[in-house]
Amino acid sequence: MNCFRKALFVTVFALALPIAQASASTFDGAWNVRISSSSETCGNGASVAIGISNGQIASSSAAVTASGRVADAGSINVTLSTGIKRAVGFGRLSGTSGSGTWRGTMCTGTWTAERM
Repeated sequence: MNCFRKALFVTVFALALPIAQASASTFDGAWNVRISSSSETCGNGASVAIGISNGQIASSSAAVTASGRVADAGSINVTLSTGIKRAVGFGRLSGTSGSGTWRGTMCTGTWTAERM
């Protein structure tokens, strides 16, 4: 019986490993994020390049720091900061695009993303 459990565990692990590795990298790569706000005082139309590696978000720009995580299903939480300004975004990536909302200290808006 002990050999059966070991064989079952090894089989399940071997089947699950490629699935876990494939889904973790589904959104990996370079993305261009366009940030919009309905308020002119908050600015409108900024673009930020970010990179995703194994579901972790990092900025591709020295001017903006990006951090966060993309779940296997595409839901995304990201924090962008530059100087003392900071914004938190939420949304979803799907294939080669994505969208969501963001909020900062005194501003809110939407964002869209495209895989580069």
